[in-house]
Amino acid sequence: MKSSLESGRVRIIAISGALAFAASLIAGGYAYAVTYGETAISETSTRSIAIDLLLFSAFGLHHSLFARDGVKRRVRAWVGPELERTVYVWVASAFFAAMTWWWQPIAGVLWRAGSVVGWLLIIVQLGGTVLMLAAGRLSDVRGLAGLGSAAAHPDIALSEPISRGPYAVVRHPLYLAFLLLLWPVQVMTGTRLLFAALFSVYVLIAIPLEERDLRRTFGQAYEQYARRVKARLIPGLY
Repeated sequence: MKSSLESGRVRIIAISGALAFAASLIAGGYAYAVTYGETAISETSTRSIAIDLLLFSAFGLHHSLFARDGVKRRVRAWVGPELERTVYVWVASAFFAAMTWWWQPIAGVLWRAGSVVGWLLIIVQLGGTVLMLAAGRLSDVRGLAGLGSAAAHPDIALSEPISRGPYAVVRHPLYLAFLLLLWPVQVMTGTRLLFAALFSVYVLIAIPLEERDLRRTFGQAYEQYARRVKARLIPGLY
């Protein structure tokens, strides 16, 4: 009975974390698509830029630290293997929600696309959405959100890196998908520009760190995969 109650408690906590994760993504998507597209202010204060930099740095630092194997082991020892991913999801969701909520507006408009170019940009964003769904399905989104197989069996690792679908073209298709959602907007306001630029810098910093852990996890299998799929993010460029 105790084991059943404990399992139920873990499941409830995991589900609540997954809901928080989904809610933070929806709120962030709405903020970028709607709120950050407004151009109400005419001047930008140094304070606003400093706040945005601080918010994104806090989010990026958490994401990078919690993705490291050493931190994962410490969290697992503290809360147990069943809730390791859930703790990460809860904290990441809180950081992301706080960042998007307190993000300060930045004045100016870098570009405002016309109707024809605007529709082309929308098509590119739709491509990014398709790429995100395809890569997410292969990456076990349920596990990433604290549910499903990855959460239930955190000690069970894949024997080799994912190499199917978009992973056969670029090694980090989820990052590419997010960039395809952030950059090809019809109106690139200063608010959106700072967010997209900081996310791009974060991606360039995070990829080598993630690949270091992947090489440690998969060993020679990842080396072979990296030789076969040379593009980390953009074929022919990076």
